[in-house]
Amino acid sequence: MPGFRLLGESKVHEGHVWHVTVADFEAPDGARFERDIVRSPGAVGIVALVFDPEGNPSVVLVRQYRPPYDEFIIEIPAGMRDVDGEDTASVAERELIEEVGLRPGNLELLGEIYPSPGMTDSVTAIYLATNCTPAALDRHGPEEEHMEVLNVPLADALAMIDAGEIRDAKSVVGLLTTDRRLRAADAAP
Repeated sequence: MPGFRLLGESKVHEGHVWHVTVADFEAPDGARFERDIVRSPGAVGIVALVFDPEGNPSVVLVRQYRPPYDEFIIEIPAGMRDVDGEDTASVAERELIEEVGLRPGNLELLGEIYPSPGMTDSVTAIYLATNCTPAALDRHGPEEEHMEVLNVPLADALAMIDAGEIRDAKSVVGLLTTDRRLRAADAAP
């Protein structure tokens, strides 16, 4: 926004993937302020869409332990952009194979979201994966080793959003966008 200026920042923590900085800003009226910012390479989320023999859509979800919440979260497969120079489509393919053992035949970018703009510069690219074929799992870390893969009818996944069972932002956006696209395709002449 015009009038706001980043004056500088200093790194206060450097982690494996994320870095925390304290950034100094100037507001349009000249007032100075600082903010803690988590710097992130970003992430991807993948809606893996499969159809049963009758043509009914299902999605592949994971139920994974997430330490910040100390609970299991139901979400779409996802992962960090933690390989230098790797484009988001390649990350999406890699993560889908690693987490749920599916190789996408087609990947379509549904959009990008800012998952928590008040505290991080992270951007999450959300993809729709179709025509998936089986691939070998390659899970990393204890959370992935103990995750559960769920094949859920899309209508049930949408009901899980309404019931508060799916609250993860990338998953809500990805599932609702996928449903909207399918409805638009069905309505097309």
